[in-house]
Amino acid sequence: MDTAPPDLSPKASGSKRPPRPMRGSSPALPSHLVHDSIASQPTISEDGLKGTFEPPGPQQTKSSLWQRLGLGVNVESVEWDILLISTCLKLLLFPAYRSTDFEVHRNWLAITHSLPISKWYYDTTSEWTLDYPPFFAYFEKVMSIPAYWIDPRIVDLNNLNYDSWSVIAYQRSTVILTELVLGWALLKFVPGSQHPSMQRIISASLFLHPGFLIVDHIHFQYNGFMYGILLWSLLMARNGNTLTSGILFAVLLNFKHIYMYMAPAYFVYLLRVYCMSPSGEILPVRFLTLANAVILVFLLSIGPFALMGQLPQLLSRLFPFTRGLNHAYWAPNAWALVTALDRVLLKLVGKTGFDLPVNESGVASSSRGLVGDTVFAVIPNVQPFHTFAITLGVLMVFMVKLWRVPTYKSFLTALTLCGYTSYMFGWHVHEKAILLVLVPLSLLAAENHAYFRTYLIASVAGIYSLFPLLFTPAESLIKLVYSLVWGIIVLVPIQRRVYEFPHSPAFVILDLFERIYLAGFVPLHLVVTILPYALGTSKEFLPLLLTSVYCAVGLVWAFIRLSVIYLRSPNLSSHSTAAVQ
Repeated sequence: MDTAPPDLSPKASGSKRPPRPMRGSSPALPSHLVHDSIASQPTISEDGLKGTFEPPGPQQTKSSLWQRLGLGVNVESVEWDILLISTCLKLLLFPAYRSTDFEVHRNWLAITHSLPISKWYYDTTSEWTLDYPPFFAYFEKVMSIPAYWIDPRIVDLNNLNYDSWSVIAYQRSTVILTELVLGWALLKFVPGSQHPSMQRIISASLFLHPGFLIVDHIHFQYNGFMYGILLWSLLMARNGNTLTSGILFAVLLNFKHIYMYMAPAYFVYLLRVYCMSPSGEILPVRFLTLANAVILVFLLSIGPFALMGQLPQLLSRLFPFTRGLNHAYWAPNAWALVTALDRVLLKLVGKTGFDLPVNESGVASSSRGLVGDTVFAVIPNVQPFHTFAITLGVLMVFMVKLWRVPTYKSFLTALTLCGYTSYMFGWHVHEKAILLVLVPLSLLAAENHAYFRTYLIASVAGIYSLFPLLFTPAESLIKLVYSLVWGIIVLVPIQRRVYEFPHSPAFVILDLFERIYLAGFVPLHLVVTILPYALGTSKEFLPLLLTSVYCAVGLVWAFIRLSVIYLRSPNLSSHSTAAVQ
């Protein structure tokens, strides 16, 4: 007998105990009054944004330093405490492990400071060549100026692998300072939120996210700065300033091209909301305004290189398709499961003698843990065209839904799924790309129980998948303790707010399996911690394989969950976060 699959989108489950409001914030509203976008609200003439601003509470009447500086946010004492404590922790991490990305960025400082712009994308003095878009190169150029004042050897092109205290302190400080772009955007999300206390928790969770601590402040990158630009763009979209949202996203694309995976959601949303009338007619003036603004951004970025005839060289640096399907450490996505399946089939062929064709060049390829082309032994090989076609096909399904329901909440969910789809099915995906999923998904975490459950599974699996980036003993303890503390502080209060008891046998079973999976990270961590000592240099890639495959199971399931929630939601109204309940 055919049975319908369980509906993963949440249903109404009766009354829920209202959350206890935090001191200094307005009481929580009933779920049917909650909304995720701006209803008809007064226009704020100072910045041209439309938004919901509650009257100042007893702790909000005092002008803050940020207000006096004209930055338009009211910073409460707890938020200053978060900034102070997090900054102190990041300062203490200055001597921590640094990946090769640290030398990559030091070399980019040297390239942009020592060479004329015409040679930036041609220099090969170091193997760490410049392969980010021009805005990031300009960003490095600006940072190279104070670097030269502090220590001229930092920007010496031939001073490879320079690791004095001056360069360590300077580069780590720039990560902390530029991350304030993220903090400022997160503070601006609070005004206009129907539940400021919950939005403060979500904003704090993003500013303190273990992903940023691991990838930026230890491993070393500038993700906080660039995700800050993304959040500013999303904030503009939430507040109805869609033109500014589109311009900021164009700026972001010219800082790091990985965000192009989110471009389909922006294209559909801006076209439907900004360039078309409610009746579906194209608004030519708005369309040309948006097009010209985006073109201007790209001209400022790549214009100088186009005039010098360097576009082919620039594109070859930005899109190196000579790399393989998987990174050295398999990003826990769909291809990690396919690669693991190929390993299992290869073992079965060897033990059972099944008459299956085996590609000898693929026998060692997928398990060696090196950067290079991935060749399967039993399963047919995957080419870049295959990953592109699958990614595009899945994205089109979500874009059709966004076209039909172009609300802010629909846009935010579709944007998350764009990043998620590229992570699941993209070519040569890095494990750090999971932030493309976790950052926008965090903004949906408190919508309802279904969104939170998806966020919970994706966060646990996604954060744990970053653990192999830090493999030294000291940092191993830091990443574990910090992530556990973050999870308790952030996940527990959100769950209390949105929790719903499973209301059908299918959901009871589903809930049980998800709990078992989450609990499985405890034995997984014990195994991958002990294995290197037990095996020595033998099968040294096995702990990474186990981590990748186990995390991939959760991330694939969370992707399916979020896809079903989005596609089966009858109405993603911009005026009700309870629309899918």
